[in-house]
Amino acid sequence: MKKWYALLLPVIAVLVTNAQQSCPVIPAPRKAVLGNNAFVLNKYTRIYTGHPSLKDAAAYLQQELLVKELLPLALTSNTSTANTIHLAFSKEASEGNEGYRLRITEGQITILGNSAAGVVNGISSLLQLVRDKKQEHGTITIDGWEITDGPRYGWRGFMLDEARHFMGKEKVLQLLDWMAFYKLNRFHWHLTDEPAWRLEIKRYPRLTLVGGAGSYTNPAAPAAYYTQQDIADIVHYAAQRNITVIPEIDMPGHATAANRAYPEYSGGGSAQHPDFTFDPGNERTYNYLTNILREANTLFPSGIVHLGGDEVSFGTDKWLQNAGIKRLMTQHALKDLKAVERYFMERMADSVYSMGARLAAWDEMAEVNLPKEKTIIFWWRHDRPEQLRMALERGYETVICPRLPYYFDFVQDSLHRLGRRWGKGYAALKDVYSFQVTPLIEKKQEKQVLGLQANLWTETVPNTNRMDYLVFPRIAALAEAAWTSDTNKNYEDFTARLKKQLALYREADLYFYNPFNPLEIPEPVYFRKDRRNLEAQEN
Repeated sequence: MKKWYALLLPVIAVLVTNAQQSCPVIPAPRKAVLGNNAFVLNKYTRIYTGHPSLKDAAAYLQQELLVKELLPLALTSNTSTANTIHLAFSKEASEGNEGYRLRITEGQITILGNSAAGVVNGISSLLQLVRDKKQEHGTITIDGWEITDGPRYGWRGFMLDEARHFMGKEKVLQLLDWMAFYKLNRFHWHLTDEPAWRLEIKRYPRLTLVGGAGSYTNPAAPAAYYTQQDIADIVHYAAQRNITVIPEIDMPGHATAANRAYPEYSGGGSAQHPDFTFDPGNERTYNYLTNILREANTLFPSGIVHLGGDEVSFGTDKWLQNAGIKRLMTQHALKDLKAVERYFMERMADSVYSMGARLAAWDEMAEVNLPKEKTIIFWWRHDRPEQLRMALERGYETVICPRLPYYFDFVQDSLHRLGRRWGKGYAALKDVYSFQVTPLIEKKQEKQVLGLQANLWTETVPNTNRMDYLVFPRIAALAEAAWTSDTNKNYEDFTARLKKQLALYREADLYFYNPFNPLEIPEPVYFRKDRRNLEAQEN
């Protein structure tokens, strides 16, 4: 008996150790088991794609390994070759369209997905396991995890406002990399607002040449915007990473930059928000905006166009003095300015629908009569839960992005002075992770909740360092909140995994907030680069 016990003891020890070891992936997988074997990644490793439609997924894997200074891996058409990363479709991979199964053995890494999206998600988990290890003599040894996984929500989003401060193509591509790394799949791009218009529209060139000038903190800043070629590059880059890009063309409010360029379509504004609105009483306004939306819809194949629709009352002071609006109110029996606003949005919504796209809008638009099957509402006013209930009761699919805790321009620590708050409230890492939708809604409405999204408004974000400081590491907490089921979530386990990710942030030159050492002052990126260059010269 003692002899058998002695033989079994090492096996039992391995099983217990593996059972206790937490998978380092963020967001936490549905099921992860650590085996005894490991895969050695080296220059001879090849990538096999089981279907032509997985070439973009393979390109994503190649690019990430190359950019991170790991290993440039070639493709192979030989299915029986050892030392391969095998990408393929399988209906049995996992539940749901984005589910995957990742299996790492001594001779092969296999990633199976029900769709290309599932395979990309599996690649993202593999990349985390790779980056968790150090390269030694041109090889990386990857632990033998077997992961079966799928998301809680189909919409796992991040919104970036570039109308107030322009971040640029390089920064957007970097953001997309991190979104994919954490399996976020919707990039909501706020491109037009009061300070500037950032999207090239060829039919109306002054939108960017005139409207693209300025920023929230510097009205004299030179024009900065995305060309249509930039947009094509970014949309393709995002698609390789299973990220859909949704443009936001704000209307009828937040139109100041557009009205600088084409004042003939302005509906005026207020002392604090001049030229804030488009003119609902000018019939030509609808043609003008529809032409813009047609170009935008062509540039972004998401099939969704966000029209904003929020805070219109900030700039309607002059509407009652507008002869065209007075005629409109008489012709259509519109009793007040709120009715004018609804009329405008219904007409512009029809333009979006006529292009075969769905309309997205902020929660103010839950009150407008829009077809529920073609409309997505974004609930942002955390202090107005009745708006969320209204949207769901009226049958709209809804994205959950309340100010608290999902406005990432809100400070994330009680000691932080620069940034926004809601009274004494702010968006701490734990609040981002722990936010629950279910207490706010009825059980039968859960299927109408598409998912979660964080929004980064940039009034207080004048540069990319500030952007990084607000995004990281909260983006990881958002990802786990949107992906992982409540039964698999554990904040203490999450923070243990997150602590290991900080080294990756440093490697990427991110100017991030360290929740484990709140008093740490990150070294500015340019200092780090200059110091490394100097050290390289000295050596």
